[in-house]
Amino acid sequence: MSISFNHTIVASRDKRASAEFLTELFDLPSPTPFGRFMVVTLEHGACLDYADVPSNEEIHTQHYAFLVSDEEFDTIYGKIRSRGLPHWADPGATRPGEINRRDGGRGVYFPDPSGHSMEILTRPYGSGG
Repeated sequence: MSISFNHTIVASRDKRASAEFLTELFDLPSPTPFGRFMVVTLEHGACLDYADVPSNEEIHTQHYAFLVSDEEFDTIYGKIRSRGLPHWADPGATRPGEINRRDGGRGVYFPDPSGHSMEILTRPYGSGG
């Protein structure tokens, strides 16, 4: 049996705004409604299903990492910088305004509109380089 990741639910304050933030930043197809979700489809068919959380409920922030090409990194990081989005080289946010160069690649962390920790990286960690 071949096991692959299919989807996860991403809690948000505004599912449409959060889903559109990601699709625009990553140059992905527009999100599509499915039941109570706004669905962002990634490469290979995996999906992020954005769902609204009532304002009286806490959103537990999660971390979402995306492996991108060098060209995609340049494009996405350019958008992050041009929009003045806060970003860091590390998950602890101790190196603001920087990128990391782990394993011979590049990576950066930034928040989405609901406060989730998003990351783009060009090489998987531990891959050498």
